[in-house]
Amino acid sequence: MTFELIKSILLWCLIINFGILALWFLMFRFAHDWMFAVHGRWFQMTQGQFDAAHYAAMAFYKTGIILLNLVPYLALLIVT
Repeated sequence: MTFELIKSILLWCLIINFGILALWFLMFRFAHDWMFAVHGRWFQMTQGQFDAAHYAAMAFYKTGIILLNLVPYLALLIVT
């Protein structure tokens, strides 16, 4: 594998993952009540717990994107 191929893969992973995060945020923002109703059938939680769980999960996912996609991509840009 060449550096160019790895950079291309990391860039596409970054774009796809941020797209998933954006879709998740938009669903959370505009379909909050529906999502809470669906999850409320499976788990007994208050709306505050639901919001906190999603906020924490989004933060964890975003941190993973940055550490596993963006940082290696930027490192390859610097090196090559």
